[in-house]
Amino acid sequence: TGIKKRVEQPEVVVYTALDREFSEPILKIFEAKYGIKVKAKYDTESTKTIGLVNAIRNEKDRPRCDVFWNNEILNTIRLKNEGLLEPYQSPSAVSFPATFKDPEGYWTGFAARARIFLVNTDMLKPEEYPVSIEDMTNPRFKGKVGIAKPLFGTTASHAAALFASVGAEKAAKFFAELNQNEVQIESGNKTVALAVSSGRLAFGLTDTDDAIGEVEAGKPVTIVYPDSKPEQMGTLFIPNTLSLVKGSPSPEAAKVLIDYLLSPKVEGALAEASSAQIPVNPQVDVKVRVKTPKEIKAMPLDYSAAAASFEEAATFIRDSYLR
Repeated sequence: TGIKKRVEQPEVVVYTALDREFSEPILKIFEAKYGIKVKAKYDTESTKTIGLVNAIRNEKDRPRCDVFWNNEILNTIRLKNEGLLEPYQSPSAVSFPATFKDPEGYWTGFAARARIFLVNTDMLKPEEYPVSIEDMTNPRFKGKVGIAKPLFGTTASHAAALFASVGAEKAAKFFAELNQNEVQIESGNKTVALAVSSGRLAFGLTDTDDAIGEVEAGKPVTIVYPDSKPEQMGTLFIPNTLSLVKGSPSPEAAKVLIDYLLSPKVEGALAEASSAQIPVNPQVDVKVRVKTPKEIKAMPLDYSAAAASFEEAATFIRDSYLR
């Protein structure tokens, strides 16, 4: 007949909670390299992660997403526990530490960030810097400290980590003391960093990727790694995670994308980019601009236990802390 069948370009749908400014350039390079069209759905600052997690839940009977690129780990584990992910053990992750791989292959952690304090050096002298999250409850900092709303993103994960590691009673007491000390609640981690660099806050709890931009812009700020001394609980490190969604419309293209995102080249690029992510793969050899668990004490955390505490922490924060 002389009529040629049109061959459609393969495509993959990724929901990504890593800030668009960091994730989009990586996805564009993948498109050009592999000829696979990437349709990306990004989160919003106000609903960090949770909006995308709920979209995957709502679409479970007719999945639209192939790959979930989460900017944290606990909600990924919750999706696994709800039967909404498909196992896939990427060959790119063979050298990753076991801590950052689900033993059944439902998720892989990469490109971590640390939960840190960004401190305004015009407002506080070095001897006054906070050294523990407990310092957020110190009356001398009343009304001068900020956190992101702890129902979303890494701040929600941090809350769940505290509930799992120190117990619900002690964690609830800590949040009650934050309230008494008039700790300011900001819309997101980036907003916390900006509030500190502008002098609206003396210090704030945020992520290294949001803090490093203010440091490298020459603002009067410095990063402090809380609880990182040997006798303290440790600084919390939270990896990004990648997972294949159950019922993925394009599973083969999805696996190609996952393999690419877990490659040393991508982790290296994320470490060197403005986000300064911390590589998980020991094969990645790039200069890291923030401290890593090799240098400071990391908070020992059972991610599955923290995921199990997520709803308890969120319920307490919603009903008691944010009343």
